[in-house]
Amino acid sequence: MNPDRRTFLKGAAMAAATAAAATGSAATPPPPVEDIRDRMGPGVHWDKAPCRFCGTGCHVQVGTRDGKVVAIAGALEAEVNKGLLCVKGYHVGLALYGQDRLTTPLLRKDGKLVPISWEQAIGVIADRVEMDPAGFAFYGSGQWTIPEGYAAQKFMKGGLSNNHIDPNARLCMASAVTGFLAVYGVDEPAGCYTDLDEADVVILWGNNPAEMHPVLFSRIIDRRTRGENVTLIDIQTRRTRSTAHADHYLEFQPHGDLAIANGILHLLVANGTYDQTFLDQHLAFRKASDPPELKGQAATWEEFQAHIAAYTPEKVEELSGVSARDIRMLGDLFGRRDLKITSLWCMGMNQHTRGTAINSLVHAVHLLSGHFGKPGDAPTSLTGQPSACGTVREVGTLAHALPGGRVVANDKHRQQSEEFWNVPAGRVNAKPGYHTVKMWEQFSKPKADGGDIHTIWVQVTNPGQTLPNRNALFDPSRKDPDKFLIVSDVYPTATTVEADLVLPSAMWVEKNGVFGNSERRTQQWFRQVKPPGQARDDCWQTIAVAHELFRRGMPGMKDKDGRFLFAMPGDVPVWDWNRYYDINVDEVLFEEYRKFTRMKHKDLAPYQEYVKAYGMRWPVVQQPDGSWRETRFRFSEFDDPYVEKGKGIQFYHSNTEDGRAQVWIHPHEYPPERPDQDYPMWLCTGRVLEHWHTGTMTGRIPPLRRAMPASYVELNREDAQRMGISNGELVRVESRRGHCDLPVWIDGRGRPPQGYVFVPFFDERMLINRVTLEAHDPFSKQPDYKKCAVRVTRLAVAGAP
Repeated sequence: MNPDRRTFLKGAAMAAATAAAATGSAATPPPPVEDIRDRMGPGVHWDKAPCRFCGTGCHVQVGTRDGKVVAIAGALEAEVNKGLLCVKGYHVGLALYGQDRLTTPLLRKDGKLVPISWEQAIGVIADRVEMDPAGFAFYGSGQWTIPEGYAAQKFMKGGLSNNHIDPNARLCMASAVTGFLAVYGVDEPAGCYTDLDEADVVILWGNNPAEMHPVLFSRIIDRRTRGENVTLIDIQTRRTRSTAHADHYLEFQPHGDLAIANGILHLLVANGTYDQTFLDQHLAFRKASDPPELKGQAATWEEFQAHIAAYTPEKVEELSGVSARDIRMLGDLFGRRDLKITSLWCMGMNQHTRGTAINSLVHAVHLLSGHFGKPGDAPTSLTGQPSACGTVREVGTLAHALPGGRVVANDKHRQQSEEFWNVPAGRVNAKPGYHTVKMWEQFSKPKADGGDIHTIWVQVTNPGQTLPNRNALFDPSRKDPDKFLIVSDVYPTATTVEADLVLPSAMWVEKNGVFGNSERRTQQWFRQVKPPGQARDDCWQTIAVAHELFRRGMPGMKDKDGRFLFAMPGDVPVWDWNRYYDINVDEVLFEEYRKFTRMKHKDLAPYQEYVKAYGMRWPVVQQPDGSWRETRFRFSEFDDPYVEKGKGIQFYHSNTEDGRAQVWIHPHEYPPERPDQDYPMWLCTGRVLEHWHTGTMTGRIPPLRRAMPASYVELNREDAQRMGISNGELVRVESRRGHCDLPVWIDGRGRPPQGYVFVPFFDERMLINRVTLEAHDPFSKQPDYKKCAVRVTRLAVAGAP
């Protein structure tokens, strides 16, 4: 392991976050895993698990003693992280031991949450379902394990004939999904993390991996310390810690990324540097249809040329703010065959009202230039949640989807799902359910006005802090006696404090689990410690409610043979918590789910193969000798077993059914809300290194909390001087929807340009989602958290953030 790479990780992870953090910075990360194992002694049991936080999928070694996690180390054997962790990963074990863990079910009575039994809690949920099954909704996330998400999916779609199930991943990676589907006909990246080890050029499209995916970013930095020449290009709306390592920083105006991508395509054609052979053999063209549909309609090479002709470097500079010189630089790089180029993106391109378009355009740049299908040549989206890919995208816990890439609107897909689930024909509803924004709109709308969602069960997420425009999508339901909110969580959150029923959940290594990370790697772990008090697995909670409905005679909880929908081998009564771990429920559900994975060539190996491995990347195909082989590079003959011999590259799920990927025609468009006289500044939201999402877990880890104790608003120094605002002063950030009061941080970790402010999302005391916009992409339905119009006004002096 190169010591400079480890130094980068530790330095980035442990740097002081604010002036306030100077009195107590984060603790020094543990020494290498070999030293920890020796020092902890023989009384500590070590086992593997993927990290609980982001979608990178780092593997950790978990040390337990006397029923408690006592040590964490990076897993040297894991290819993803090779023994390294970020600051959150090194402290992940502490996430289990906050002093305010939820340990008993709570029901709101006379305005207060009071303890009740699990039997009562399960009965309350069953009552809400029976009241009107069609008005019951399930809201989860990419934090669901694969078996948990599969159980929720089967319960709703295979049991209740109800498609109102959606994840908070709708808010973070839905546009990546629709981009992949529009271009390739199947979701998820073709490449893998190996591309970061092979690329000559890495382009960051609006993301900040130095803080958000630091272990992956370290692979680039590590190569430089070995003397390799890796060009890093940072395309952003504000300077971040990633910018400090970049060779080129291209600052663009909101939605300017659409123009930039079109400008690169323009130069590839104008300069004759596109890959003619790749175009002839592997590409087709597509444009918007009327009415708009994700697959659009066929277009011609001539139509494509006519469209991009307008995007000259000078025109792109006008639209994006990036100089014509830098646009030419990008065009020249993509026009070179002697370079390998990897593009990375995350929320910047996805949380975008034209997210599907910009995703499709970046794919188009790689495809038309031929920078695809070879190690180091890849367009790659990253995810923020540990199983946004494995659970949401693959299990299909989306309002329109079914497991394995199927959709409810497809007759054949519904029939296949009914056969796998052994339920009567017609059980799966053909009408898509409500996507996240619509679901919460309907929940917030009175029944008399058409608000047909009466109950939402939330698991593993915190919508009170993450939904855009909370004032419209969350708060109204809390004043409506007809609306009932159920929340399964591990700690009090901005959502549990408003809930009608709160269920205490087990987390991470307090239960069995399977995740799927950003490079298609499926990762398994076993329960290593027991949850506190009466906290129980989310999967058990779903099955227990299903069985209570079965006991009451609800037809949907029976298969077509009259058996319980979640019947286990040997008829083990897993709805009884005391019997739940008599059998490995995860393995049973996983093996059932595996049947769904082959249609879209997302093949998974048997569960026991993952027990032996640090994850495997699908498709995982059995070899003649009985072993199981993972796939690193999809669609490429040298590695993908489903590519026909002699094809080289084959897009075997092509929307045009001819093995071709689609190059899309998408114009530049301005954001739906832009600064004006009343709200003259841009707001962007995001994350920080020390905290994950809403800080529910990381906020209870003392070293992380000390390192970043509170949220803040980044303000440009010139703007601050003009407004007479000093560092640490309390200001109000206000939009047309609401406001949030925060201390100012000037010249801090990130530096926005004039007219821009940035606010992180992690602090439940400062709910920036009262300010954000719910406008969303027409195809992915993903809201735009990266740009809306605000004003900033002084309030009072406060301590530095």
